Amino acid sequence: MGRKASFWLLWLGFVTYAFFLAPPDRPDTLELIKHLSTGQIAGINPLVVALFNIMGVLPVIYSCVLFIDGRMQKIPAWLFATASFAVGAFAIVPYLALREPNTSFVGKKTWLLKLLDSRWLGLVLAIATLSLLFYGIRQGDWTDFVQQWRSSRFIHVMSLDFCLLSLLFPALLRDDMARRGLTDDRLFWVIALLPLLGAIGYLVLRPALPEQTEGKVPPQPSYPTSADAG
Repeated sequence: MGRKASFWLLWLGFVTYAFFLAPPDRPDTLELIKHLSTGQIAGINPLVVALFNIMGVLPVIYSCVLFIDGRMQKIPAWLFATASFAVGAFAIVPYLALREPNTSFVGKKTWLLKLLDSRWLGLVLAIATLSLLFYGIRQGDWTDFVQQWRSSRFIHVMSLDFCLLSLLFPALLRDDMARRGLTDDRLFWVIALLPLLGAIGYLVLRPALPEQTEGKVPPQPSYPTSADAG
């Protein structure tokens, strides 16, 4: 219950801040979104361009774990994953609050799950993410970005959305690792303590998800105890 309450409080705080406390929107926000969406980026700060595009990559990164996790949930994970392409963490956090911990996967993988489970897709996402980060950091104007962050609700909330999605991936990570037989706590913390970079590294290197036959109880992970260490 504490975990669920924490996520709901986080979601409520984010919604309240975004709509009532963040800076007001600038008159040119809709025009900026239109240009970013259609690739007309001439004259736009590369940091804003990179951030906007990474916010399109992050929902795919989450989908690589979310759709698999959703197989064993009572709630439709696809609904939250799809909504995250439009509203980011506003959709992901409610899923994290509603889902139940589960380290099993039963049944066959569909073509979509096979795609989302593919290391090749993880590699594509890693290349896209690193390219956008390199482009934004190398060519971006930080002074202008800070000014826009202070004066534009769109830039302000999108930046916070990026930070939340980068930090919340570990909430799904431990169960996904357990489904693949990865029980080393050190690996979990290496990934968890590297926001975004840890997530894309995990998608590239994680072993394929084993398929389980209906009715067969999948093995549960066993974590070392203090007695074992002795």
